[in-house]
Amino acid sequence: MKLLSDIIYKVRLEEIIGSTHMAISSVTFDSRKVKKDSLFIATRGTAVDGHVYIDKAIELGAIAILCEELPENKNKNVTYIKVKDSSYSLGIIACNFFDNPSNKLKLVGITGTNGKTTTVTLLFNLFKSLGYSVGLLSTVENKINNTVITATHTTPDALALNELLSKMHAEGCEYVFMEVSSHAIVQNRIAGLSFTGAIFSNITHDHLDYHKTFDEYIKAKKTFFDQLPSTAFALINRDDRNGLIMLQNTKAQKYTYGLQSIADFKCKILENQLNGLLLNIDNVEVWVKLIGTFNAYNVLAVYAAAVLLKQNKTNVLTALSNLNSVEGRFQYFKSPKGIIGIVDYAHTPDALKNVLETIKDLRAGNEQVISLVGCGGDRDAAKRPVMAAIACQYSNKVILTSDNPRSEDPEEILNQMQKGISPVDSKKTLRITDRKEAIKAACSLSKPGDIILIAGKGHEKYQEIKGIKQPFDDFEILKETIKTLDI
Repeated sequence: MKLLSDIIYKVRLEEIIGSTHMAISSVTFDSRKVKKDSLFIATRGTAVDGHVYIDKAIELGAIAILCEELPENKNKNVTYIKVKDSSYSLGIIACNFFDNPSNKLKLVGITGTNGKTTTVTLLFNLFKSLGYSVGLLSTVENKINNTVITATHTTPDALALNELLSKMHAEGCEYVFMEVSSHAIVQNRIAGLSFTGAIFSNITHDHLDYHKTFDEYIKAKKTFFDQLPSTAFALINRDDRNGLIMLQNTKAQKYTYGLQSIADFKCKILENQLNGLLLNIDNVEVWVKLIGTFNAYNVLAVYAAAVLLKQNKTNVLTALSNLNSVEGRFQYFKSPKGIIGIVDYAHTPDALKNVLETIKDLRAGNEQVISLVGCGGDRDAAKRPVMAAIACQYSNKVILTSDNPRSEDPEEILNQMQKGISPVDSKKTLRITDRKEAIKAACSLSKPGDIILIAGKGHEKYQEIKGIKQPFDDFEILKETIKTLDI
């Protein structure tokens, strides 16, 4: 139980009706979770307006309401707090309710279109190997040391996030590494958090179904850096043309990393093989088990962040050389007869291009590249023809199939993808809506030495169709299919 006056500390208040000297048992923005003596926060979502549920919240036991618009009929036993932005206030209140756990941790966030999951996971594993107690918040999973907590969003809502951070602190975590999505920034899920550092990986075409324009997407990412304190570090990819934009208004200490540009932290690729990369990082050679140029950027970002967190350079490089790749990110295997299967989360044009360019660099001779590509439903439709065109550009054969169609008609998604395929490329393109059948087809088309890329879903263990998540694991299905067909 906490006093309401303490919970609303630092919230930008416009009006208070009633007493704030009362004990609050819980805080929620979901009326279904209201308990006796709760504070209910009425937020305006894309589909639901919490103000509609104020009366229901009071019936269920709420004794305080925070809202942007005061109801006409007020309950004399309830305290009403009016604010300009309920969503932002929720973030501040969540921090206060859980005793501001981010102030007690070294919290580092990474934002960008691609590379977030790999970078935070590598940072988590790196610091764990260096002997620290560490927390992880990622698309794939949330972890407190070795305890896995299933992830439902790239960044949880403000209450769930602060509760997790509080648990991490209670378990002795010193460092926490988290993905910070553009949605989370705009929706104020990270409002009130105290960051020790922020990393920008890159920005490419994605999420325009939500942000509408590329400028708005950039602005969302930049907001994260704009809100950093002077005590934090801001680390950006200098090779990305939008990287310096992130630093324009930040108060944080500014640092850069890059493979091509003049930067504070430099890296050069000496060898790029299917079993790893030989890199020169800050004039020291190091072998890592990750593959491709895009992973060289991820590794360099991890190294730079670790150094900025005052870790010994030699210890960091030694630990990096022992880290494995992240599940669903250029995850590969080689069948007994020599077929190479690769599963990758690539679900944006830039990510798909990076993976296929890496495969091109790794090809030894005349082996075929067979790419299976889909696009998610209820997401940015503009990238669909672009991704199909990229797949055709770098592959000998392309199979268009379903990703997670969600509420959309999978056939219509494929129709939109096909618009990006030229008449010449259509000859090497197949369309198989059923993803499992498409994987079988890719295997049946392959010969020893060929490379099969299954792109789009990566680590996901399901396929979402018409609101139902059905078990589906690209990596396991690919391995089993090759085994069953005895290729």
